[in-house]
Amino acid sequence: MEHIYQYAWIIPFIPLPVPLLIGVGLLFFPTSTKNLRRIWAFSSISLLSIAMIFSLTLSIQQINNNSIYQYVWSWTINNDFSLEFGYLLDPLTSIMSVLITTVAILVLIYSDNYMSHDQRYSIFFAYMSFFTTSMLGLVTSSNLIQIYFFWELVGMCSYLLIGFWFTRPIAANACQKAFVTNRVGDFGLLLGILGLYWITGSFDFQDLFEIFTNLINNNEVNLLFCILCTFCLFAGAVAKSAQFPLHVWLPDAMEGPTPISALIHAATMVAAGIFLVARLLPIFVVVPFIMYVIPFIGIITVLLGATLALAQKDIKKSLAYSTMSQLGYMMLALGMGSYRAALFHLITHAYSKALLFLGAGSLIRSMETLVGYSPDKSQNMVLMGGLTKHVPITKTAFLIGTLSLCGIPPLACFWSKDEILNDSWLYSPIFAIIAYFTAGLTAFYMFRIYLLTFEGHLNLYCKNYSGKKSRSLYSLSLWGKKGLKTINKNFPLFNLLTMNNRERASVFTKKTYKIPLKTMMRSFITNTDFDNKNISLYPSESDNTMLFPLFVLILFTIFIGFLGIPFNQEGMEFDILTKWLTPSINPLHSNYNNSFDWYEFVINAFFSVSIAYCGIFIAFFLYKPIYSFLTNFDLINSFDKRSLKRVFQDKTLNIIYNWSSNHGYIDAFYATSLIKGVRGLSELVSFFDRRILDGIPNGFGVTSFFVAEGIKYVGGGRISSYLFLYLFYISIFVVIYYFFAF
Repeated sequence: MEHIYQYAWIIPFIPLPVPLLIGVGLLFFPTSTKNLRRIWAFSSISLLSIAMIFSLTLSIQQINNNSIYQYVWSWTINNDFSLEFGYLLDPLTSIMSVLITTVAILVLIYSDNYMSHDQRYSIFFAYMSFFTTSMLGLVTSSNLIQIYFFWELVGMCSYLLIGFWFTRPIAANACQKAFVTNRVGDFGLLLGILGLYWITGSFDFQDLFEIFTNLINNNEVNLLFCILCTFCLFAGAVAKSAQFPLHVWLPDAMEGPTPISALIHAATMVAAGIFLVARLLPIFVVVPFIMYVIPFIGIITVLLGATLALAQKDIKKSLAYSTMSQLGYMMLALGMGSYRAALFHLITHAYSKALLFLGAGSLIRSMETLVGYSPDKSQNMVLMGGLTKHVPITKTAFLIGTLSLCGIPPLACFWSKDEILNDSWLYSPIFAIIAYFTAGLTAFYMFRIYLLTFEGHLNLYCKNYSGKKSRSLYSLSLWGKKGLKTINKNFPLFNLLTMNNRERASVFTKKTYKIPLKTMMRSFITNTDFDNKNISLYPSESDNTMLFPLFVLILFTIFIGFLGIPFNQEGMEFDILTKWLTPSINPLHSNYNNSFDWYEFVINAFFSVSIAYCGIFIAFFLYKPIYSFLTNFDLINSFDKRSLKRVFQDKTLNIIYNWSSNHGYIDAFYATSLIKGVRGLSELVSFFDRRILDGIPNGFGVTSFFVAEGIKYVGGGRISSYLFLYLFYISIFVVIYYFFAF
């Protein structure tokens, strides 16, 4: 065991040869490097598999021995200053290492097919491998300086991956937005690290925790300065984990390829902020003010992310706001001291959300092959619908991920989210009410995504693309008779909104009415290339290399939650996860209780699951098409149009829709207060610099020039005249001096 621990430092560097070789190859042999596409994919997956096996071995050792191992070596020594590098192996490191490697392997397998058409295929795998190296280095770091070093590498890789398709202006803007927003948090993190070193004189975690705790307990340090330092540390986590108010970069980051969204925005980069707070929790717990700030920011993020996801049309942005909300749950748990619940939800959410993102990528790939494809339509849920029979495997995977995130037993997220909800009652009833309410919102918007995408819908408060007032939006199916049994064979593609009454009547009454091809496809065909062999009239299921990761993630989503179920052993009730986290829980004075009351658990679970089912029911009521109703056209005409009008013009629904579609007006606030404010201040400073600072000396120069230019015409070349003027000015000067002097 000791031998394995000694060589654990190699884990972060196992994936590193791939980006190095690709970089050197592109520099000296660009053509050959680009042609060796599958070799780079195979190498990346193989090396990462070795890292995963190594991480699993260390995790098993952690479970069996409950030990913490740290190894450091000096990098630079100067008088009283010593900077050390090393690695720390504890349960938190083990959890993050296994999580990163397992999800990364599945994403890389998925990416082999998803990115096969891209000319920068090899560069993509170089970025992904280097990002994995940076993230593994971050979670195995033994001190704050080392964490900050890998923290910045992770941010750099995120910038490169989000802007991978940088030729698209929206992607270029998204990566810049992510970079700038994270710089705010990173600057705070740097200040916090330097402040802690000023207080304790150490960067090492173990020394830092012990010294800082003793100083606080003995009142030997300024408490206000400690609060400021810890708040700066927390600011770094707020930016990286997309917590309010630095969350604005996350939905825009969806402009990167979908595998990047699955890896970075589900299990790794956004989890880095949660990891940092969990790692530094021994520091935060001795500063009461910060332990109030952390759950407060967490509960705001929980509710805000859920409300912003309610009316999104882009499937990836909806999932991004869902990620933001779930990260808020983790931050809330850490702030409440529920260390185990936070890490448990980190694990279950990572696999469930990776499944959802990869499922969304499968849908997007199916949409990209359709006639009339354009990037703005491939991710738009309103233009999907009726996909169940075309992508059944993807539909099943997405449904399982959706049920898990909604908290439906016995899937993974049920066990972890239910624990957080229960702990919230012990901490604050107000926070508990918000958390339970958000659980219902989560079930609603997740099933909204599912129903809009696979089942068709009757959207009661969505606006159409023409910018007109809100009206009902029918999108039963876009894909012909395979999407709806009652569809006429003459409709290979249709959109109910573009049809007139006669056309729509022919659909619902099953009459034969031939629609011109131009009418049927006018909403979808834009610069269509019919010679492209990949273009089809119907969406199709993805290839096996994309479906295999979905299948594996389904297994994780179903079974990973059972790690947290208590069981009897030697007359005691405990679970594997608690045993695994024992070395990390005890020093943190966690409020987790080893005793487990199944009766109380069932009661609480019944309450939380009931709320989730309420959200699902509301989603079905609003979005599920009632085929027996819609197929009777006469019944549609006889429906009370006045009641429909009242529903569609409901002010509450419009407020909710506007709030969500405008991202809570937070981006607009930043654009007005920060961007325009900074630009206005810059213009003012520029005016002061050009007109005042430069204007005064330039004015003297111009004045001297014109005065000299005018005087030269006064002189006539006579010395007596010059002498007279000289004496005249001297006399004036003497008179003025005499007047003021006396």
